Amino acid sequence: MDPEPQEPSTSDLSAPRQPPGALSGPDVQGHSAGGDSGTMSQDAEVDMKEVELNELEPEKQPMNAASGAAVAVAGGGEKNGLVKIKVAEDDAEAEAAAKFTGLSKEELLKVAGSPGWVRTRWALLLLFWLGWLGMLAGAVVIIVQAPRCRELPVQRWWHKGALYRIGDLQAFQGSDAGNLEGLKKHLDYLSTLKVKGLVLGPIHKNQKDDVAGTDLEQIDPALGSKEDFDSFLQLAKKKSIRVILDLTPNYHGENSWFLPTQVDAVAIKMKAALNFWLQADVDGFQLRNVENLTDASLLAEWQNITKSFSEDRLLIAGTDSSNLQQILSVLENAKDMLLTSSYLSRPSSSGEHVKFLVTQYLNATDNRWCSWSLSQAGLLTSFVPTQLLRLYHLLLFTLPGTPVFSYGDEIGLQAAAVPGQPVEAPVMLWDESSLPHSLVNVNMTVKGQNGDPGSFLSLFRRLSDERGKERSLLHGDFHPLSSSAGLFSYVRHWDQNKRFLVVLNFGDMDLPARLGASNLPGSPSLPDRADLLLSTQAGREEGASLELENLNLNPHEGLLLHFPYVA
Repeated sequence: MDPEPQEPSTSDLSAPRQPPGALSGPDVQGHSAGGDSGTMSQDAEVDMKEVELNELEPEKQPMNAASGAAVAVAGGGEKNGLVKIKVAEDDAEAEAAAKFTGLSKEELLKVAGSPGWVRTRWALLLLFWLGWLGMLAGAVVIIVQAPRCRELPVQRWWHKGALYRIGDLQAFQGSDAGNLEGLKKHLDYLSTLKVKGLVLGPIHKNQKDDVAGTDLEQIDPALGSKEDFDSFLQLAKKKSIRVILDLTPNYHGENSWFLPTQVDAVAIKMKAALNFWLQADVDGFQLRNVENLTDASLLAEWQNITKSFSEDRLLIAGTDSSNLQQILSVLENAKDMLLTSSYLSRPSSSGEHVKFLVTQYLNATDNRWCSWSLSQAGLLTSFVPTQLLRLYHLLLFTLPGTPVFSYGDEIGLQAAAVPGQPVEAPVMLWDESSLPHSLVNVNMTVKGQNGDPGSFLSLFRRLSDERGKERSLLHGDFHPLSSSAGLFSYVRHWDQNKRFLVVLNFGDMDLPARLGASNLPGSPSLPDRADLLLSTQAGREEGASLELENLNLNPHEGLLLHFPYVA
């Protein structure tokens, strides 16, 4: 039988427990000393904590259960109606438990070796190599199908810009004391023209028609000394201007090469002089009136001396002839020699005639590198009317070959600008002080044109700069176009570089261009539009896109346009 429950003894029916705050020291001791001493000790400890919590300031007490904080009742339930707040240690433990420490090395190796991950890695590796091989194959296809770049031709310094002739140092400097020392002061000006070479002289000692009194290795004392020349030469090279020395022997006399009976003596002097000046580091020579040489083989010999010293040395021959056959006979004597002549000296108001002269010359010379000028020494204004001067600037700078100018061409210097001056050597007009008071016109001088964007000088500088930096103008092919009567138009192009279109109106009336091209290399036809780089006349907006089908030119106007290469 189950034992009957015992009734509580009277000792257990004691008075209700007093609040902790009502207990006195003796009472606590007496209570602790009772039979249930362990339980009472724990209760006393909890009660003391409750007293301390109640004594805290209200703002420092923990939030109650209604605020959402986690609470726990001491001993598993409420004690004397008080709510216990879970201590901070519990939160720290929960945070530590929630913190992920990662997989161990053994766990990682186990996961990595699973079949799923092995297949994934192989798939990614295969995709990587397939992508790499695909890009490689695409690059090979692009390279194979891309058009090949043309091999660049050998370019010497005279291929890269214009040559500038100063035949009379005193006339160029505009003073009676013109000499080599004074010429140094004008090198900065020549640099602004972007010319690559300076053709100087003749400046050697020459007694008129006297072979014995002519010394090709000595500077004329009126112009300076050998030391002055060396100093000038070095300064010019520092400014990237090459110096070509004119060695035409009898330049003060009637016949530049003396008498036919003196040819042997002249040949000996020339050979010695060429070697002497090459050792002095000049960059080339000019010989004028070569049609008067009785022995044409001498020209080839002098060319060989020049080239044997260095392939970077130049020989220029000059002739007053305008006859193509005579010109060709001179060119046959020397390879890689430049020739200045009067071939283009006959001005024409017909674009067809200029086109005929240019294409005939290029075909006759088998498209060899040539030079373009209107004479071997004279000014452009001696052969070209003023209204066509800008047109000829554009023509000479954009034809395939080296343009050659005389001092003053860049400002439109007139052959007889100053009364009393020789026609062949007019005084260079630097500023108004170069002119008599009755002829003062600032627009005729370098100073007056320097800051004027519409001046001859500004046009010259623009064209010289464009020619020196664009491959199509430097060494590009030449392709003439069909156009209206009175016009001359052509395209310059090189490989995949942008193309340049030149349209020149030599007539004195407005003309539609009516451009046409067949078999134009690099594209089946001309584009519909081209951008205007410059016009020889004011009034057109540079950079404007012009419709070629409706292109019209003013009288004596020249246009330089460009359009991109299209594969």
